[in-house]
Formats: sequence, C-alpha cells, structure tokens
Amino acid sequence: QVQLVESGGGLVQAGGSLRLSCAASGNIRSINAMGWYRQQPGKQRELVATQNRFGNINYTDSVKGRFTISRDNAKNTAYLQMNSLKPEDTAVYYCRADALLTSDSGLRNYWGRGTQVTVSS
Repeated sequence: QVQLVESGGGLVQAGGSLRLSCAASGNIRSINAMGWYRQQPGKQRELVATQNRFGNINYTDSVKGRFTISRDNAKNTAYLQMNSLKPEDTAVYYCRADALLTSDSGLRNYWGRGTQVTVSS
C-alpha cells in the first residue's frame, strides 16, 4: 500500500506562485517515477510534469518555462513549483507515483486524492 498526500494548493491571483508537495509513504521498495497531473473544469486529466529516477523530466507545453518539477528521493517527495500562474492553470492537481511495494515484483501506479489550485484573473 502506497499513500500519496499533496499539499500547497490554494487560491492565488494571476501572476502569483504556488509550490505543491507530494509525500509518498507506505511499504515502498522503490519509486521509478513521480509526477503531476491536473484536471481542469470540464476536461479530462492531463499530464503536467513527470520525473523518473534517472532525472529525466517531461513537461506539457503549456507550463514550460513556468513550472518546475523536482524530487527528493530520500524523502520520497515530489514538488511542483508553479510561477506566473494563469487562470487557465485552475485545476485539481494530482500526484502520481510508479512504485514497487516491498512485496511486489512489478510496478504499480498510485494516485493522490488531489489538491485544488484556483487562479483568479
């Protein structure tokens, strides 16, 4: 069992910044990758940024230059620094981890419950 807990969401004005955190806990053998997804009102969930255990990072085009993903592998924690926020960034942001449990031989995908980010114009 892996639990992901997000924090740092809230209400900000356009142009402001937020820093999201995601802490993974449980019977974790290893984490292959962690990332952030978001679901905007009326739209499907989409990838925002991911980072694997080798440091390879992928961003969706709409956040490049504004958002930065990082990880603290020792703490099993991922971060998303969001700068120059726009109203279109308003969404529920979900943390994702691809992890091996101590009892598993294969990767499984885990999701946090989400944190609301609202950007006012």
